[in-house]
Order: sequence, then C-alpha cells, then structure tokens
Amino acid sequence: MLSHKAKYALKALLYLAEQDESHISKTIEIAEGANIPKKFLEQILLDLKRGHFVSSKQGKFGGYYLIKSKNDITLAEIHRLFDGAIALLPCASLNFYERCTDCKTEEECSLRHGLMIIRDETLKAMQNITIASLIKK
Repeated sequence: MLSHKAKYALKALLYLAEQDESHISKTIEIAEGANIPKKFLEQILLDLKRGHFVSSKQGKFGGYYLIKSKNDITLAEIHRLFDGAIALLPCASLNFYERCTDCKTEEECSLRHGLMIIRDETLKAMQNITIASLIKK
C-alpha cells in the first residue's frame, strides 16, 4: 500500500500538473486544492524538490511548480522516493537489494523467484502510469 506521504505527493503533483505551465502555486493553494494537510505538504514538497520533480520561487508571488514533465513522472518514481522498494522482499528488489539470511541459496528460493515476477509486473504497471495519464479529462 502507498503511504499517506506518497498519496499526498501524488495528489500535489496532480494539482500542479492541472495548472497552467506558467502558474506558480502557493503551498496553501495546493493544500486546499488537493485536500492535503498543510503540515504534511510542506515536507512533501521539499522531498519532491530534492527529487527534481518540482522547484520553488521565493517571495510574495512565490510557490511551487513542476520542473519535470507530467508526461514523465511515473508512479514508480514517486513510490520509490517516498516508500522505497517496489519489491515485497529486499532479496527481490532491484534498487534496495539485500540478501535474505534465512535462505540457503537465492537460486533455490522459490519464494524469491515468485516475488521477482510480482515485482516485475508491478514495476511495469507503475512505470506506465504517469501524472499526465491520471489527470481527469
């Protein structure tokens, strides 16, 4: 399951993606428009900024805006940024791999092989869903 933080990040990105490209959105505007608690949103926006999905402008007319195209931001990227591995166990993970201590060998582990199939299918689906594809028409 997605964490609340990842869900709110996706909602914030959807809100920003629905705005005109030249629009800079204040934090309170995003919070109210996307129904996200403001206290969580500020940290989420900083994480999205560190992840190079959004940037900010300071000052009276400042706020946040997308710097990565809504067509290129995938659910997989946001999940990994906020929730970590897509795989269900570390031994089946591509980016967060850790060997299991309770398996004799990875090659003989049926569980690992099954979870790698689930990881691959989940990853494929999440990489094919972009912020742009989620915007209501």
